[in-house]
Amino acid sequence: MTKASSHDEAGRLAALRRLDVLDTAPEEQFEKIVGLVRAVLGVPIATVTLVDAHRQWFKARHGMPVSETPRSTSFCTHTVAARAPLMIADATLDSRVSDSPLVVGKPFIRAYLGVPLMTPDGHAVGALCAIDTTPRTFSSAQIEVLAGFARLVVDELELRQVAVTDQLTGCLSRRGFLAAVDSEIERCRRYDRSASLAILDVDHFKRVNDTFGHAAGDAVLRQLVLRCTTTLRPVDLVGRLGGEEFAILLPETGQDAATLTIERLRACIAGVSFEIGTAAALSVTASFGLARFVSGDRPDGWLERADGALYAAKRGGRNRVNIANYASTPAAA
Repeated sequence: MTKASSHDEAGRLAALRRLDVLDTAPEEQFEKIVGLVRAVLGVPIATVTLVDAHRQWFKARHGMPVSETPRSTSFCTHTVAARAPLMIADATLDSRVSDSPLVVGKPFIRAYLGVPLMTPDGHAVGALCAIDTTPRTFSSAQIEVLAGFARLVVDELELRQVAVTDQLTGCLSRRGFLAAVDSEIERCRRYDRSASLAILDVDHFKRVNDTFGHAAGDAVLRQLVLRCTTTLRPVDLVGRLGGEEFAILLPETGQDAATLTIERLRACIAGVSFEIGTAAALSVTASFGLARFVSGDRPDGWLERADGALYAAKRGGRNRVNIANYASTPAAA
């Protein structure tokens, strides 16, 4: 397998996206690892940090008062760039981080040790961090211990990818859904059959999380999948592509029938209340992009057309179904 270049930021971000872990709920296996880091290295703060394009986000954190920070003032962006363990004995004396809000304000970071989280194809997607509020150095033995824990984090991240079922909603995971799309394309080609693919995005989902909390957002996503599975046929497949974005595979379904089906689902979602807690409910809508199978389609091209139609639906006012325009579709290779 080809190893990544140290300057391949686009590839690094793509590897991070493939992990499908950003903005997910806390998970026990990662919480246990940061707890062990604190205990074994004797530090008050430990984090599993993922470095996105413009922020660092903590998948797990003990002792860290915030869930994310700008990348521009983060410690871990330097660990990711170095692609090697990074130790800072006194953050107030290091010009790279001395003006970080986490140094001049809570939790008043002084000592930092970060080990990059390296994917099997050589991308540093984040870091496992041990942090102290007083200046200190870490021994080579302690660095090796943290590196061992970092390998455990990467193993857990990879295991999440292998899973076919989405842990939160019970529908197919991204990997499981894409495998189903591959199989459906092969079936359509072999038997000259029809199929359609829809991508949906929950409208203003960030507002739900910001207003009611992530537990409420999780409840909405679980109920959304339930609406899909009870409205669609047993043969239809629902998968979670990431965050609040889902996809629906409709075998043996041409564009007209698919449009009726997805419009019925859209109306069902908009017409019910979503329970988010004791005696609390809210209304939710979703936008849809729909694309029929075209001879010569590949999975990425089919998904791209549905995704383009989805964004047109969102630009058009949301809570609607938009159908992909095939007039300008390039011939498949």
